[in-house]
Amino acid sequence: MNISPVPLNKAFRLLNHGPTVLVSAHHDGVDNIMAAAWSSPLDFSPCRVTVVLDKSTFTRSLIEQSGYFALQIPVQSQARLVLEMGNSRHKNPEKIQNVEIFRQTGFDVPLVSGCAAWLACKVLPEPHNQQTYDLFIGEVQGAWSDDRVFCDGHWLFDTAPAEMRTLHYVSGGQFYEIGAGLDLGDRR
Repeated sequence: MNISPVPLNKAFRLLNHGPTVLVSAHHDGVDNIMAAAWSSPLDFSPCRVTVVLDKSTFTRSLIEQSGYFALQIPVQSQARLVLEMGNSRHKNPEKIQNVEIFRQTGFDVPLVSGCAAWLACKVLPEPHNQQTYDLFIGEVQGAWSDDRVFCDGHWLFDTAPAEMRTLHYVSGGQFYEIGAGLDLGDRR
């Protein structure tokens, strides 16, 4: 695996281009993974993110009990997996049975192998937002990327393998994958 740590002050860039994400959680010996299209960076330092998790989702219940979740940035070669993870665990209890997961030392959340990036987050409790808007805020505690596609704080889509392009969900099983870059030479 080509996984490198991402400095936490650059972790917001892992979400900044608006990808579809996989949300995972663990509690009391149970793992789950779900797909989500509504996630966003919220703050730079410390890095904070938001994600919308419907009250009916199995993953949300694990997050509410554990106080932790992970966001993963899936890639073009995982489009079918993303669709499958969009199905309810309540209806398909075995949905993650064949998903290859791993854990990073010090973080008890399942991470999906093969993604472009991973962010392990601690929930910042906001009961009103969670109940009214299904909006969860997480403070990033750890971030990693596949260094073929994200390195030194920057996405490398122009040189990364095509199957490593991130996904952007539209609806009805249709995705777009990120396109070519436009480099104006102002890297910060």
